[in-house]
Amino acid sequence: MDSGFAAAGVIFLIALIFISAFRVLREYERGVVFMLGRFWKAKGPGLVLVIPAIQQMVRVDLRTVVLDVPAQDLMSHDNVSVKVNAVVYFRVVDPERAIIQIANFREATSQLAQTTLRSILGKHELDEMLAERERLNLDLQAVLDLQTDAWGIKVSSVEIKRVDLDESMVRAIARQAEAERERRAKVIHAEGELQASLKLLAAAQMLAKEPAAMQLRLMQTLTQVASDRESTIVFPLPIDISNTLPSERAAG
Repeated sequence: MDSGFAAAGVIFLIALIFISAFRVLREYERGVVFMLGRFWKAKGPGLVLVIPAIQQMVRVDLRTVVLDVPAQDLMSHDNVSVKVNAVVYFRVVDPERAIIQIANFREATSQLAQTTLRSILGKHELDEMLAERERLNLDLQAVLDLQTDAWGIKVSSVEIKRVDLDESMVRAIARQAEAERERRAKVIHAEGELQASLKLLAAAQMLAKEPAAMQLRLMQTLTQVASDRESTIVFPLPIDISNTLPSERAAG
């Protein structure tokens, strides 16, 4: 009887070990299998066999990870203190290297993103950070992707979320923007005056070719002014106007 129970226990233990040797990996998972401590192969997805006590498996998620980079205090190239935070999108493309080459690829990518954010943006001026975010995002993505390639990590995108400034710097930027708008307004006004003076010069040259044209223009101006009935107009008659009417004087 005792031998029967022992045999049943052994059979049950063997069956339990056999069942535990099977693992199920989802479509987005891979298993990095080690045999006696040495890398053997990457398996999955689906049903995989891992020999207990001889093989060990580490699961790796291949889905895109959204990493929020904490706000970093940095000094811009033009000596302006700013606080910048960003978000990084990355995923594992080589499970073997992601497990063997780096102890914790998530933490390593996070720390690398923080240091890269400070070093890259510190080389640019504040105006570039505010106006050229797309180019800076591409620069950050290229640098991170190059450094994480040895870990089997692919950085697909980096987005600068926010650039925070001190209140004094915000007021200074507002004054600068207001001064820039005033400068543009003055330039536009000066250009308008220049164009108007050129047109007036051309008109004066054209009218000077015929004295009667100048008199007609004067009459037209008086007609426009006389439309205001609340004002009195004193119009001195030019002496030269009599020279333009020889036919009427001869007829008299």
